[in-house]
Amino acid sequence: MTDPNPRMHQIVERLGSARILVAGDLMLDEFIWGRVSRISPEAPVPVVEVTSESYYPGGAANVARNVRELGAATRVVGVAGADAQGDRLIELLDAAGIDTTGVLRDPSFSTTVKTRIIARHQQVTRVDRERHVTLTAAQTEFVASRLEQAVDAVDAVIVADYGKGFLSQPLADRIGRKVRGAGKILAVDPHPHTSLVWHDATVIKPNRREAFLEAGVAPNVPDELPLEDRPLLEAARRLQERWRPQSLLITLGSRGMLLLENQAPPRHLPAYAKDVFDVSGAGDTAISVLALALAAGATPGEAAELANHASAIVVGKLGTATVTAAELAASIARS
Repeated sequence: MTDPNPRMHQIVERLGSARILVAGDLMLDEFIWGRVSRISPEAPVPVVEVTSESYYPGGAANVARNVRELGAATRVVGVAGADAQGDRLIELLDAAGIDTTGVLRDPSFSTTVKTRIIARHQQVTRVDRERHVTLTAAQTEFVASRLEQAVDAVDAVIVADYGKGFLSQPLADRIGRKVRGAGKILAVDPHPHTSLVWHDATVIKPNRREAFLEAGVAPNVPDELPLEDRPLLEAARRLQERWRPQSLLITLGSRGMLLLENQAPPRHLPAYAKDVFDVSGAGDTAISVLALALAAGATPGEAAELANHASAIVVGKLGTATVTAAELAASIARS
């Protein structure tokens, strides 16, 4: 049988040959799994009987995990505390084959931990243990120098901003100059609370809420037809004007994605997801596949399409999940 989409399958096959550096806020994701059989007599809340616990890299570390899962050589740059949570995070990354020599372990830093309690395949609650800090000049110099040393040996750099203090405008400027000066791909997943300006990015990927906050546009009830959603299009226009990226990809959840390339008309990519179990980490998967595909020679439209497929796969899984090349290929074949 003739392959109906050989080009996309060829890109998927090349994903594993890319070399990627991920920089950003590193976190540890903790999952407490259990079952609910009664309501607490102390308050109208469920009592969760714990059956197991699991840990995964979170934040920018989860982006690195997604990249590595697709076979690419992966490095990570960031800061983690010299604490037990930081130890566990580094162990998880090392076990996955991710280069952690660019991670600064600092005793003054507290590793961010997000704990999700899951019962009957539903998230009951989430507990965040974090301390918002701004990197010192010495910490910034460490991570910037490690990133600059590694850029020539990679094909793309992904910056994953979660607003925890890793990124500042001076660091963003330094990353942009170095990455684009070296002729490499720069993919950015921004955070509106940091509100950084990126003038050298290949692609920037906010979600809908982030795009509205960053653009200063009042959010509206999403239009069923994104190409007729005037507030969304206005937010996109403002972001293009502010950031001037080669491509802007706004993820829209159940409504798919909106892609804008330079002066081309906006393009809507409908969502592929059928069953949504957990949206945790879906944005991490999207930026990972987006950057990998560009590094593998995809056009922005092809890269966005692959990221759309990957997002549909990962929201059908429970927990902080990843996708494989085989799953991507199967999703392309079904479409």
